[in-house]
Amino acid sequence: MTVKEIQELIRLVNRYNLSEFKLREGDFELTLRTENFAKPSKKEVVPSVIPIQSTIPAAQTAIPAPAPPAATKADSSASEESDTSKANLVEIKSPMVGTFYRSPAPEKPPYLKVGDSIDSGQVVCIIEAMKLFNEIESEVKGKLVKIMVEDASPVEYEQVLFLVDPNA
Repeated sequence: MTVKEIQELIRLVNRYNLSEFKLREGDFELTLRTENFAKPSKKEVVPSVIPIQSTIPAAQTAIPAPAPPAATKADSSASEESDTSKANLVEIKSPMVGTFYRSPAPEKPPYLKVGDSIDSGQVVCIIEAMKLFNEIESEVKGKLVKIMVEDASPVEYEQVLFLVDPNA
């Protein structure tokens, strides 16, 4: 069995939320177990829609802020549209613990840049786990709004990697 075949099996185990997978082929035996193995419960993976909130660091000393100018009708409608679009973003999360890579190799260009269009099933990054390089595919179609992780940094299971606008 090749490394690519094993990677595909890992991808399928993650995609279908299997708790355990065993394969025997002659003298070769492979067992894959996930977090679901200890607590077998049916968990449905659904892209989540999240509201994005910006945080402003508190000032060291209290300085009264000037009163904001009265908002015009055009300003308030533009603000509402911005809030609405932020609330409709979909997260692409890491299906495993590992190291996040934006490109297939160090000398190659990244899979995605902010503003790129994404198709469902398109490879968006690689996560290296135990010396295996796993291609992560998008489950949503849209436009890439934000990359949440630095290249070559560690990621956790279910950590948000990308924010995608499915309406773009």
